[in-house]
Amino acid sequence: MDIDTIGDWKRTNNCGSLGRDDIDREVVLMGWVNRRRDLGKLIFIDLRDRFGLTQIVFDEAIDKISHAKAGILRNEWVIGVKGQVMPRLAGQENPDMPTGDIEVKVKELRIFNETNIPPFQVDGKIDASESLRLKYRYLELRRPALFHNLVMRHRIALCIRNFLNSAGFLEVETPFLTKSTPEGARDYLVPSRISRGSFYALPQSPQLFKQLIMMAGFDRYFQIVRCFRDEDLRADRQPEFTQVDLELSFVDEREVMDVIEGMMADLFAKILDHSVSTPFPVIEYNNAVNQYGSDSPDIRFGMELMDLSDLLRSSGFRVFKEVIEQEGVVKAINVEKGASFSRKELDELNSIVSNSGARGFFWAKVKSDGWQSTLNKFLAPDIRSAVEQRLDTKEGDLILFVPDKLQTANEALGLLRTEISKRLSLVKDETYSFVWVTRFPLLEYDSVEERYVAIHHPFTSPLEEDIPLLTEKPEAVSARSYDLVLNGAEIGGGSVRIHNTELQNQIFRILGLG
Repeated sequence: MDIDTIGDWKRTNNCGSLGRDDIDREVVLMGWVNRRRDLGKLIFIDLRDRFGLTQIVFDEAIDKISHAKAGILRNEWVIGVKGQVMPRLAGQENPDMPTGDIEVKVKELRIFNETNIPPFQVDGKIDASESLRLKYRYLELRRPALFHNLVMRHRIALCIRNFLNSAGFLEVETPFLTKSTPEGARDYLVPSRISRGSFYALPQSPQLFKQLIMMAGFDRYFQIVRCFRDEDLRADRQPEFTQVDLELSFVDEREVMDVIEGMMADLFAKILDHSVSTPFPVIEYNNAVNQYGSDSPDIRFGMELMDLSDLLRSSGFRVFKEVIEQEGVVKAINVEKGASFSRKELDELNSIVSNSGARGFFWAKVKSDGWQSTLNKFLAPDIRSAVEQRLDTKEGDLILFVPDKLQTANEALGLLRTEISKRLSLVKDETYSFVWVTRFPLLEYDSVEERYVAIHHPFTSPLEEDIPLLTEKPEAVSARSYDLVLNGAEIGGGSVRIHNTELQNQIFRILGLG
């Protein structure tokens, strides 16, 4: 088949722009065949480009040559048409399409490229494997859902740039080929051609360069920057990712939070047409893990963790007693209307707890005549009553007890809390709940490396009141750091930097870096 050239044709419109105001105009459209319907003397196709769809009509009575050529068109062929915009027949309008009131009756057709039968459909539901979709990535990117994601990403980046520009920030690009510096993951290394045996490291963040920018007096810096981390893949961990990176001079945590909150409110209003209330709530790290079992808490629903150790210390139940005597805890959550869970569902939940490293949980269903639980014979009525009062239980609720070390119990109940919220549909999909988590630990001891490591990075400032603890108990020092959490997912974070040389050197010595 002969392939046509564009020649002297120029697009007059895109495929999503024509409407009733364009009726009787002669137009030139170009794009991909999205769908084809052959009715004999009339052939209809939906012509697609990034802007939308337009119905194209090949009428044998208008142009026989174009009609004949249209007979061989197939999905994803690339074509151009010249024709007249006409109103659709009454009753054949499509209100779901921006161009649904019109159609283009073709006077001339040019075929720019043909294609083999696509390995999967671009429109509609896709049933192809991930490997096949990745092999034909250019086809998958034509699908509306993925295309929408990239358009959304562009709009978000543009909105962020405009907001930060209006707030006095300067966008500065920093180098990708740099020296390895200690961060939270392994570096990707790039061998140097000039200095054989030496390597560049791709940056996990623009950490050092942006600090140079601030030292130079730029005051407010940002960039939408690509970062690289050589770590195991997870749903929220990719080898390369893009982040909004920014720095401010002469500010404290609250001022940084104000900027971010303003940016998020502007973003949600312009992109999602959703109003976000500010300021966002703030919760300290220790309270987050103790109340929600996570340092990225989802606060859209309750089911908070409660420590029952003081009530159960003298309960007579051996498991509870031994854990508490070994400086562990017994913590619990109350699941409203959870008494409807079957034994099979409880076993499934218990396996989640066991897989997290905990011993499992004990359960009690709150009935009108008391508890349905194996704990009945171990816990006296007054203790059961005290437990119900603390957890604010009602008939039909379910109590889940986890006896273990504090951290293990918190993590197990945090996982349970999240899983149960999904099973009971406790949150709506379009609910957005922001929270700041502050005062993270500054350091933690790595038993493998046998040294302290920075939780965030080695330039994070400790709380002023905790500085004396650096020499006595480094792991007890809290940081002037903060994470922004949305619906239980960490979406950002930062910290106040150390500006005192003596203090910075002290941190380096503790980390074994100096």
